[in-house]
Amino acid sequence: MKENPTQSLPGIPTLLAIIVAWLLAAWLFMTGIASQAPGMLAAGAVVAVLAFFCLFGLYMVEPNQAAVLSLFGKYVGTVKDNGLRWNNPFYAKRKVSQRVRNFESGKLKVNELDGSPIEIAAVIVWQVVDSAEAVYNVDDYESFVHIQSESALRAMATSYPYDQHEEGQLALRSHATEISAHLQQELSDRLADAGVQVLDARISHLAYAPEIAQAMLQRQQANAIIAARTRIVAGAVGMVEMALAELQKNGVVHLDEERKAQMVSNLLVVLCGERATQPIVNAGTLY
Repeated sequence: MKENPTQSLPGIPTLLAIIVAWLLAAWLFMTGIASQAPGMLAAGAVVAVLAFFCLFGLYMVEPNQAAVLSLFGKYVGTVKDNGLRWNNPFYAKRKVSQRVRNFESGKLKVNELDGSPIEIAAVIVWQVVDSAEAVYNVDDYESFVHIQSESALRAMATSYPYDQHEEGQLALRSHATEISAHLQQELSDRLADAGVQVLDARISHLAYAPEIAQAMLQRQQANAIIAARTRIVAGAVGMVEMALAELQKNGVVHLDEERKAQMVSNLLVVLCGERATQPIVNAGTLY
């Protein structure tokens, strides 16, 4: 089922013609009563009934709105001309908004790729682009959009881990652009048959489920501490190597292996310690 544009008559001239027909019917009634002419009375009644029946063919189409017309269950066409319009009074008219709409899904509880329960929600921006498909391919296109959006969000959330564990791995928390593009593509595939175009889809809420949030926070803190310590140790080793190389190059002092090891140990304690160290001044000899 594809959208088929159809023509309609302008409503204001048609309404004026209906008013003229009523005036004509009133004149026929008055003339028929005055002249006792049954034929004019009958003609006036027919004109009045036809004019009243034509009123049911009037309808209004707002900007960014479409009117889907059907005749006894058969799709006739779609009218997108704005303003007051007129078509066959027998046509059934269903109006479909083609404005850009958005909604935020509820917080869904799902298991991410590693099996950890998380809470996730998304904001979906969508628009009806084919009114015939929206009306005839699904029972209720708005409900269809909401249900399929939650289904696509669940499917997407189970395809990625919450945090990145390997280099180059996509994760929900660290790759928002790629995740949004995947979600939008997933929604577009699901909603194409309903005449709906997905303009944007972005995660609006992402968190671990309450029952594991504290444990996951401790794990994140531990990872951060390990990463920080690794960087500190790497920097400290580089500084110790530089210090020993400068001492040896300038010939300031000559250390045997034992004293060199002690010096390395002391420097690492100073550079890697969390608190400021208290130096002890040796007033005697090294030995």
